[in-house]
Amino acid sequence: MSKIKTFMNKYLPTKRRLMQLYFALLFNANIKGFISGRIFSVTPGTKFLCTPGINCYSCPGAIGACPLGSLQGSFDNGKSSFFYAFGIVMLYAIIFGRMICGWLCPFGLIQDLLYKIKSPKMKKSPVTRILSYMKYVILVFFAVVVPVTYAIYKTPTPAFCKYICPAGIIEGGLLLLSNKVNDSSFRMLGPLFTWKFLLMISIVVGCVFIYRVFCRFICPLGGLYGLFNKFSFLGVKVDEEKCTHCNLCVAQCKVDIKHVGDQECISCGECINVCPTKAISWKGPKILLKPNEIPAEEAAEQPAKRENNRLMLQIGTAVVMIGVLAAAIIYAWNVTPPLNPTNSATTPSDGEVEYTPGFEVGQKLPGSLLPIITKDAITEETMDPTATGKITVINFWGTWCGPCVKELPDFDQIATDFADSVIVVAVHTDMLKEEAPGHIQTEFPDSKMIFLLDNKTKDYFNTCGGTGSYPHTVVIDENGIVVANIVGPTHYEELKQIIEAAQAD
Repeated sequence: MSKIKTFMNKYLPTKRRLMQLYFALLFNANIKGFISGRIFSVTPGTKFLCTPGINCYSCPGAIGACPLGSLQGSFDNGKSSFFYAFGIVMLYAIIFGRMICGWLCPFGLIQDLLYKIKSPKMKKSPVTRILSYMKYVILVFFAVVVPVTYAIYKTPTPAFCKYICPAGIIEGGLLLLSNKVNDSSFRMLGPLFTWKFLLMISIVVGCVFIYRVFCRFICPLGGLYGLFNKFSFLGVKVDEEKCTHCNLCVAQCKVDIKHVGDQECISCGECINVCPTKAISWKGPKILLKPNEIPAEEAAEQPAKRENNRLMLQIGTAVVMIGVLAAAIIYAWNVTPPLNPTNSATTPSDGEVEYTPGFEVGQKLPGSLLPIITKDAITEETMDPTATGKITVINFWGTWCGPCVKELPDFDQIATDFADSVIVVAVHTDMLKEEAPGHIQTEFPDSKMIFLLDNKTKDYFNTCGGTGSYPHTVVIDENGIVVANIVGPTHYEELKQIIEAAQAD
C-alpha cells in the first residue's frame, strides 16, 4: 500500500492540478474553434458570461469572456454593463479571493507548467516582495485610468488587454494565426503586435526561472482578488490558538506572502502540509479537507462512516463536474458552424441551382435588412446588401477602428470607378454607431458607398464570417455567391482584381 501511495504522490497529478486542468477545459470547451480557427461568437451564446480567471476572449476555444477585459470595456457601454462586469468580479472576489489564481485560472496553469521545466530557480526575496506591488500600479493605471480616460472620448480601449496581457497573444493571437484559415490576418500585424509578442516571450521565459512572474508582479485581476482574501468564503485560514509563528509556512510558500492568507496568497494549500501544529486549514466545505486535517475528536467518531460519506460526496461531485464539462463541449460543438462547409452548388431535379448558405467562397451569403446611415442620421430605411443584383463589396468597419478608417477611401474609390457594375456597402458595427453620421459628413459627404448599421451584437458581422477582428470584407457576385472573404485590411488593387475576376466569370 505504501508503494502505491508513493507512486501516486510522485507521478499522478495533484488535486489542485486536476482542478486547473478541468477549468482550463471548461472555459475553453469550444474544441471546434481550435480546429476551425474561428472565435466562438454565436448569438445568443455564452460569451457575455465572465469566467473567473485570465482567459482571453479571443482564444478560439473560449466560451466566455475575461472578467478584466469585460470590466475595462464596460466603462463606455453604459451603467448596466459596468454594474454587470463589476458585480461579477466582486462576486468572484468575495467567494474565492485569490484562490481563483491558484485553482481556476487557465493562465495560472500555464505558468505552473512552465515553472516545472528544469532550470535554475530564482527564489523570493525582499526585491520580489517590492515588485509584487507593481500589479497594483498596473491595476490602477492600465485597468482603470486609461480605459476611463479613453471612454470619456468615446474610444473604448481595454488598455491592459491591448498593451500588456500575454494571454491575448498566447491564447488568442498565436492560436488563431497558427491556423491556415487566418493567413490573411498576418497583414494586420504591426508594431503593437511586435511589442506584445516580445513582452509575452519575456514573461514566458521568466516563468521558467521565477515562480508565476505574471501572477506575482503583473496581473491586476489577481491583485484585485487578493484584496478580498481576508473576507472570501473559500481559501486558507490560520487558527491563531494553534499557531506557534514558526514561519515554516512562509518559508515553504513560493509567492511573496508575509503571512498565510494575505493579499499575495493564492491558496495553493502547500503550507497545510508543512504546518507542525495543523494550525492551517481550508475555509469552506470539509470536502476540501485531507484526512490528516480533520480534527482528532471528529476523526474518532465513526471513522468508517465518515470516510464513506466523504468518498460518496467526492464521487458525486466528480460526476457532476464531468457532466458539466461534457455538456459544455457538446453545446459549443453543436452551435458553431460546420468545420468543412460544402462550397459546391447542387442541382436538383428541376434544374435550379441551389447553394449552401454561408460565408465561405462558393456559398450563398445570407441576407439581412440593415438600417441605412446617411451623413445626417441613422434612418429607419433598410437595405439587404445581398439583394442588389450586382457585384457587391461588403466592408465591416467602425469609426473606432484605425485600420478600418484608413482603408475606407479605397472602398470609396472602388465605388466611384465601378459605379455602373459594383455596389460598395460599408456596414458600421453597433459599437459607437452614433459617430458614423458625423464621420460620413466629414469624410464622404458625396460618396457612392452605401452605409448600413449592423444589427445589435454584430449579428450580421458574425453571419458573414466575422472572427472578432475588424476590418473584414466579403465580396459577392450578382447572385449573392461569395467570391472573396478577406479578414483584415485590404486595398484598392486587391479589391479591383477580385471584382475584375468576378466580372470575367
